[in-house]
Amino acid sequence: MYGLKYMQKEKKVKLLILTQKVDIDDPVLGFFVRWVREFAKHCEKITVICLQKGEYDLPGHVRVLSLGKEEGVSRLRYIIRFYRYLWNERKNYDTVFVHMNQEYVLLGGLIWKCLGKKIALWRNHYAGGLFTRIAMMLSDHVFCTSKYSFTARSKKTTLMPVGIDTVTFTSTGEERHAYRQVGAKNSILFLSRIAPSKNVHMFIEALGLLKKQGVLFSANIYGNALPKDTQYLERLKARTKELGLEHVVHMQSGVPNQKTPEIYNTHEIFVNTSPSGMYDKTIFEAMACEGLVLTSNINLKGSIDNMFLFRENDGEDLARQLVKLLALSPEEKKKLRERLRAFVLSHHSLSLLGDKLGERLAS
Repeated sequence: MYGLKYMQKEKKVKLLILTQKVDIDDPVLGFFVRWVREFAKHCEKITVICLQKGEYDLPGHVRVLSLGKEEGVSRLRYIIRFYRYLWNERKNYDTVFVHMNQEYVLLGGLIWKCLGKKIALWRNHYAGGLFTRIAMMLSDHVFCTSKYSFTARSKKTTLMPVGIDTVTFTSTGEERHAYRQVGAKNSILFLSRIAPSKNVHMFIEALGLLKKQGVLFSANIYGNALPKDTQYLERLKARTKELGLEHVVHMQSGVPNQKTPEIYNTHEIFVNTSPSGMYDKTIFEAMACEGLVLTSNINLKGSIDNMFLFRENDGEDLARQLVKLLALSPEEKKKLRERLRAFVLSHHSLSLLGDKLGERLAS
């Protein structure tokens, strides 16, 4: 009886979502289309306002409105469209969910308060300041996945599952395990936006230490750099050559998020060097694909085996842990991969996120 009442209550939610991009082909934000699809199961109606839209396939009760970045409109037009949508759609939503971009709360928070709308802010980043505090103050709910996120300090904050689509992100079975044991043996993957905050340089230095020790390996780095980080990318390429890694470390462009499961599945080990306040989804996508992971993210301490953790900002420790993982037998690797996927299924699946978020927004 309780479950039926809960479902009936939850279905009444009419949600306005504010996000940066709705595009299944985007290397970084493509996952959000799947998020909206999952949220739609818990809502009567969803209106999405995004800065830019591309390709997507969403249920009929989801409407996507763009501020026009794909059309090349000015920032002033963005703001005009934002307020027009906010007002014109006011009868189509009772709750606002702002994904990552606190600016939307700063721009619309007081209006939403006057209209009697609930405001929920999802922001997961170690950095923050006065504007973040104001956005949190205006919000009724604050969500993040990392207890080291700047937003985790608020009493309004609820820690949430990371939200991995474990149907899309999965191993393809025994034949994939066989590939990892033979074709992809000692292969290492780094998949991220290329930026100083992602500590790509530390990963390259760790690989340099492996080469000095005579460890055989191959590595791929997938990701694009924003215009402001192009010099950083060039320095990474130069350092790769200085360390004599150009024949074993390959820099690749970013790929659509929906195509990354194949990449995870063709590498033995996935490395993430981001600060703990970020809690990158890629860590869990790799786990869901039964990849072995190495991360310095202390959110995971006590949840996964210590062999998958290295000290934050310590390239030497990363190299040591890589050597240990590479030395494991195929049988040991297989057991560990299965345990990592089970962890994601139990604690960080998209269905768990949808249930928990639906419950909180309906309360």
